[in-house]
Amino acid sequence: MIPILSVLIPTMGIITLGRVFRERLSVDAWRGIDRLNFELLFPCLIFSAAASRPIALDDAAIIGAGVWIILSLGLSLGWLLRPFGPAKFLDFAGAWQTAWRFNTAIAFVAVGAVGNAAPLMSVAIGFAVPLANVFAITALSRGNGLGLLGVLGQIARNPFFIASVSGMCVGAAGITLPGVLKQGVDYLAGAAIPIALMAVGATMDWGAMVRLNRFTGGITTIKLLILPALTWAGVSLAGLPAAQANVLVVFAALPTASAAHVLASVYGAERTLPATLIAQSTLLSAITLPFWIYLLT
Repeated sequence: MIPILSVLIPTMGIITLGRVFRERLSVDAWRGIDRLNFELLFPCLIFSAAASRPIALDDAAIIGAGVWIILSLGLSLGWLLRPFGPAKFLDFAGAWQTAWRFNTAIAFVAVGAVGNAAPLMSVAIGFAVPLANVFAITALSRGNGLGLLGVLGQIARNPFFIASVSGMCVGAAGITLPGVLKQGVDYLAGAAIPIALMAVGATMDWGAMVRLNRFTGGITTIKLLILPALTWAGVSLAGLPAAQANVLVVFAALPTASAAHVLASVYGAERTLPATLIAQSTLLSAITLPFWIYLLT
């Protein structure tokens, strides 16, 4: 509980700082911050995370398939809430992605509570990042009225997708970046999450954060309760080894990621709803994530 709170409390604190500084910057300035995160800072974070953690091939089949199933379930279950979401599909897509995205920073803290499984969580993150971005980019691109070729073009040119695939290739090949280059990438990567969280705080509807309606309550329930429950049942029935089972359940139980707000902003979707969902998911995970870890241990 304490290690998890040690991550969640600073996260909510930085979101609160965004609210404090909201009026000090113009709306255009906050949009510029989102653009900087989209084109430079988050790609550095994604590349650094994937490239610095080599993928163990013997775990790739089980862990990779497991996280892809979890992401697909989040996508499918989130779609069932379409009648309760925003009327405009682009705005719905911006919020829909919070049903399958995941907080990487919390992932490595939480998995430490269920044994020495950080290498397996690295494999999970490596497989999950490209597919999570493909799902999100596809939904947001279709929300902008693009056809199949247009969607594929958006995916191929998206900085998140390029960073995740290139990072996986570097990690799988065991390539070590030169020290100066790696330090520069890590500097930029370190700025991504704090800046994104401040933008979330500046954008979100603070009055709605503690009010869960049918849509936000449904998304949060899927992310924090239904996905880990289905994963726990699945790994139990499959009889997976404890380490692999624990990693998959913890992965499924993670709160959503601030990257959802960045993508929604860049693609022109309404930003307030995904920002609010990020804060709600992060806050409520302080209760649900320790429960799942207790169940596993």
